[in-house]
Order: sequence, then C-alpha cells, then structure tokens
Amino acid sequence: MVGGSPMQAVLMAPGVKDKKVLAFKRGKGKDADAGVTALIRDIVAGGARSAFHVFDLAKVVDLHRGWRRALPDVRPCYAVKCNPDGAMLAALAALGAGFDCASRAEIEAVLALGVRPATIVYANPCKPEAHLEYAAEVGVNLTTYDSEEEVAKVRRCHPHCELLLRIKAPDSGDAKVDLGLKYGANPDEVLPLLRAAQREGVAVAGVSFHVGSGASRADVYRGAIEAARAAFDAAAALGMPPMRVLDIGGGFMAGRTFDEAAAVINRALERHFGDLPCVEVIGEPGRYFAETAFTLAARVIGKRTRGELREYWIDDGLYGSLNCILMDHYVPRPRPLAAAAAGEDTTAATTHASTVFGPTCDSLDTVVTGYQLPEMSVGDWLVFDDMGAYTTAAGSNFNGFATSAIKIHLAYSS
Repeated sequence: MVGGSPMQAVLMAPGVKDKKVLAFKRGKGKDADAGVTALIRDIVAGGARSAFHVFDLAKVVDLHRGWRRALPDVRPCYAVKCNPDGAMLAALAALGAGFDCASRAEIEAVLALGVRPATIVYANPCKPEAHLEYAAEVGVNLTTYDSEEEVAKVRRCHPHCELLLRIKAPDSGDAKVDLGLKYGANPDEVLPLLRAAQREGVAVAGVSFHVGSGASRADVYRGAIEAARAAFDAAAALGMPPMRVLDIGGGFMAGRTFDEAAAVINRALERHFGDLPCVEVIGEPGRYFAETAFTLAARVIGKRTRGELREYWIDDGLYGSLNCILMDHYVPRPRPLAAAAAGEDTTAATTHASTVFGPTCDSLDTVVTGYQLPEMSVGDWLVFDDMGAYTTAAGSNFNGFATSAIKIHLAYSS
C-alpha cells in the first residue's frame, strides 16, 4: 500500500487516479442513505438522462479495515467474478489484497494493474486448457482442483503449478447460492484425489472450500475448517510434503453476519490449525467488498395507469444490472429519488400498488410487482441500494440495451 493513508492510496491507484472522483458526506443512522441520495440528485441535476451507478470507494476502504480487524490472520483475495470493475480491482490492489480469478480475462485484468502473479489464486476447479497455459506463461502458479481429470490437465498444461484440493463444505446452510452442487470433493474422494496428484507428480499446496455465496449461518465454517484439517492430515499420512495454504473461500456478507462468521472462523482456526503456525490462511471475499459499495439510479422512461395500479418502465432491468434478482436472489426495494430529495415524510405519502418493468420487450423483465410507490412521472428516478455484487458483471446486451453502457460514477464518502 502506498500513500499517506489507505484512502489516499486508493485515490492514487492506477484505474482511479486519472478519473473524476466525487466527494460527498455519508449519512448516519436512519439517514444513512442521505449522502448518496444527495449525490445522485446532484448528478441528475447535472444532466444525467440514463441509469447510472455510484461507487463509494471509501466503503471499500472501510470494509478492508474491518476485514483486517476481524480476521487479522486471513488474507483477503477478492473474487473478481463478483464485480470486475476496474476501479474496484485497483482499490483493492492498492490496499494490498490478493485476487481470486476464474479465467484468463480476469487474470489479465488484475495483472494489468501491476499485481504480482504470486498474489493470484486461479480458483476455478475446472479450467480450459488454453487458460491454464496462459496462467503458466504469466506465472500464476496456484489453482484449485476436485477431480483426477483436472490433475492430469494441470500436469499436461502447467506442470509447475501447485494445487489446492477443493473440498465440499459439510453444510452449506442457507447460502444464497450453494456452490457445493457444482464443486468440491466429497469426503470419500479426498484420499483418491491426493493420491492422483502424488502419482502425477503435481504438488498439492493446501486445501480450499467454499460454504456458498451469501451464507448467513456462521457455524458452517466450523465444520468446513475441521474437514480441511482432516485433508491436511490425510496428505501427511500419504507422505506428501507438508501443506502450507488453507483457503476458506467466500460467502461473506458485510455487517453483523460477517462479525459472527469471523468469530467462528478464528476459534476454528485456533482449534484445528493452531499447531500448524506455518500455514497461510486466505479467503475469497467478493460480495463482502462489492455489495454495499454500489448504488443504482434508474430513470422512469414510461408509465401506464390502470385504475389504482401504476405501471412504470425504467432503463435498467433483469437483462441489465438487475439480473441479480434472478441470478443472485436480490430483493429490490426501490426508493423514489424525488421524495427523498424533498425531505418528505414518505411514510405519510399516498402510495399505489406499482409494477416496475425493465426496458426490454420481454415480460420476464419485471423488477417488482405490487410494490407500494408514490405517484411518479416519466423522467423521475428510482434508487436501488446494495447493487455491487453480481450485477453489472452478469448483465447482457439483450434487445440492444447494453449493461456496459451504464455509467459508473466514482465517489468517496467522509
């Protein structure tokens, strides 16, 4: 990290320093949204006519500080897939984070910022051969696996790469996305997979797991860490070189659930890995850093009244950054910018059951139905909070509405 403070380091980072960054004062308590709302109002008054995001860099700084405080012995390696925005990557690189990449394009984006290859985990248990060969070319030498076929592929395409055995977490709890359905070795597969690597002469540096994206039950980490230690011991019993990396994956959400998870993780690490002080522990947070740092403002571009029902069209939707409604179980709670800007008591305002559609011609492109909103007009704006995780990263250009065309305004709050 460079600069006189973490925030200064972020503002001077490649990918940030040459861009306009807006400053605003963050609200507190029940007025927590007031600061970003005022900034959005200023952007609209400045001539904005289409949907845009506000990215608060200071939130990333605060969240990184919170991570280091709660998990001082776990290095965060940001999951690029969550939100690959260049400023997000630059900010985390400036703060000293590592990176979890799943493809050649993600590795290229991180390396372009001057990040050292040694800080990258190629955390995709099933990799295209060409991508794996690229990793070998640029010196990304740590990857995950959970099948014997992947061991043979690594031996063929990147023989100097070290492996992390991806195991299935014993219980994914109530995660938003259960990654165990697709990846992770079952308990009875651990020994054969270790033997496969030993037979092929590919080094196994450690173990990884992922309890699922957006996990809200902190205790799921306890069983996963215990299972990871069992895999460490199994490797030792086979006479393999001592493992040195434990990757506890992602699934973290900022706030109270993160603090609870950190407490469980720290206790479990002490219990199961306290006698192995040489083991480096890393994590793969994505949502934790990205979700709350982005706010979406979408413009009302159409309206229809049918009795008491109000129907509105906005210029972002389920084929754009609001794909998170379908793909990530996001629950939209849009708030009208006009009422907030005027300082009105929205609890006393007359509201109507409203449907909000996205801009495409597909009827599936429906953001909310039966949602109470005050009367709005074409040209008004709706604000969506917590729009940084698995939003723009998974949007499309369907019907000619390009997610990549939605502008992101960099800002930092104080």
